[in-house]
Amino acid sequence: MDGIFLQQLVNGLTLGSVYGLIAIGYTMVYGIIGMINFAHGEVYMISAYLAAISLALLAYFGIESFPLLILGTLLFTVFVTGVYGWVIERVAYKPLRNSTRLAPLISAIGISLILQNYVQISQGARQQGVPTLLEGAMKFDIGTGFVQITYTKLFILLAAFVGMGLLTYIIKYTKLGRMCRATQQDRKMASILGINTDRVISYVFIIGAVMAALAGVLITMNYGTFDFYAGFIIGIKAFTAAVLGGIGSLPGAMLGGIILGISESLFSGLVNSDYKDVFSFSLLVLILIFRPQGLLGRPHVAKV
Repeated sequence: MDGIFLQQLVNGLTLGSVYGLIAIGYTMVYGIIGMINFAHGEVYMISAYLAAISLALLAYFGIESFPLLILGTLLFTVFVTGVYGWVIERVAYKPLRNSTRLAPLISAIGISLILQNYVQISQGARQQGVPTLLEGAMKFDIGTGFVQITYTKLFILLAAFVGMGLLTYIIKYTKLGRMCRATQQDRKMASILGINTDRVISYVFIIGAVMAALAGVLITMNYGTFDFYAGFIIGIKAFTAAVLGGIGSLPGAMLGGIILGISESLFSGLVNSDYKDVFSFSLLVLILIFRPQGLLGRPHVAKV
């Protein structure tokens, strides 16, 4: 039992770090404009297809080295997915910025359905796959069993935490980060002080899409399969992670992702894997009922 528990803990930490990366997109957009980007899951799904296309192109030109493959895939996927994020903001959000809060929500759901059908038509409805890029694993004998950590999982953990650390540095210590924080605190005052808040909002959508692209590459490496509907389930789970950690909080997004990933993995390994999605969605309902501000979030106080 100890071996199974530790193995599921490792699996959950890997999965949770990826959930956290996707949750960052939800939490940043909500922190800036106070709305949920329900097309964000489809941005992740597109990044998985872009990663597969990039790997196929690099293999076609005879590139087999893992560092070159992963670097080329990340650069291509991050750039194209960032463009998708920018287009979604321009098409689905900017024209409705001064409308009711419901209009952008419906628009984002419409964009989500458009992207799903666009990928289904252009890439086909069948499940796609990529070969394993990083072979091998480390095994540890703990007395009651073995715990295995693949090199792919180690790379995922490293890449996820490096990405989170880099984003934290940008938000805390750069000019762009200061503009993001100012826009989050008071968009009107930030605009009066000379900050182009429309541009900042576009940057936030691009950053969220870039983090989703990193997650898409990592999950594609780990599981090797995906389809046009992959963004829906994982998008809801990442939203659950954002709410759990405290939507609007970057550390909360990563913390919520790790807690959700570990909880889901333990439930799947020790209880029943068939109901792991039910467990995740039930957790979302409980969070919204008993602690809607999340673990690191602050209760909303209306200004009068």
